[in-house]
Amino acid sequence: MNHVKTFILLAALTALFMGVGYLIGGATGLVIALVVAGGMNLFSYWNADKIVMKMYRAQPVDETHPNGVVRTYVADVVRMAQDAGLPRPVIAIIPSDQPNAFATGRDPAHAAVCATTGLLDMLTRDEIRGVMAHELAHVKNRDTLTMTVTATVAGAISALANFALFFGGDRDRPGGILGTLALMILAPMAAALVQMAISRSREYEADRVGAEIAGDPNALASALQKIDAHARRIHNPVAERNPASGQLFIINPLAGKGADSLFSTHPATANRVKALMALGVSLGRAQRPAKAVFTAGTTSVPTTAALPKGPWG
Repeated sequence: MNHVKTFILLAALTALFMGVGYLIGGATGLVIALVVAGGMNLFSYWNADKIVMKMYRAQPVDETHPNGVVRTYVADVVRMAQDAGLPRPVIAIIPSDQPNAFATGRDPAHAAVCATTGLLDMLTRDEIRGVMAHELAHVKNRDTLTMTVTATVAGAISALANFALFFGGDRDRPGGILGTLALMILAPMAAALVQMAISRSREYEADRVGAEIAGDPNALASALQKIDAHARRIHNPVAERNPASGQLFIINPLAGKGADSLFSTHPATANRVKALMALGVSLGRAQRPAKAVFTAGTTSVPTTAALPKGPWG
């Protein structure tokens, strides 16, 4: 049923793109938009991982990396992928101080998981395992292609709407230029709502499956709290320039935008933590995180043995 819902929402996103094309160029614009949408979806299918990794300057790493933190990160991802019955994904790091992570790729055989240097510096080993297990869950659930395609189409709708605002639409259609301008403003909002509908349910499911892969729901809950607290204060310039890609990350990378806002593609972190804590209780792991408190500018959380820090080479 979840796949049917996703297909319907993707169809709605494509239809919205075509509608904007119609407003700009009438019937001809609609046909052109249909061709462009098909081409974009096909291009995203074959190049999803390359598009996003290049955008964020993700650097593939392996067990030979000179930094011990990275080697441990790689070894843990490889082991969890094996335990989850997944092919080994491309494993990468992103040069960003903001703690965050995402997965991408058209299917499990062509997947990539990426963590920022800020995440590897800030979290404990158990927390990093929890985060990357969440990303592997997206791969296992085949969410990565869906999220990349929706980010691509939603971004295109916004770009097309901006184009229409500057150059005008089909003034001869019912509603005239005022109707066209109104829809040009509403189209990106509608695209954001569709993105939100697709992404939120998938985040909860990836939390659940990821917690099962890592075997520790509380470590992921602790990691989400830490990431959320710091992501609000540390800017991610690439994400700010490409907001449609924000849904790929485990926590909203757009600084200053609460995870429970109307147009956020992420559920509220507090709700995710609550669900993970309940899962931890059901699995007999209710001891962590205990009394973790996060307020602006503070990060107090019980930790296990922290990973050693080191320069990024």
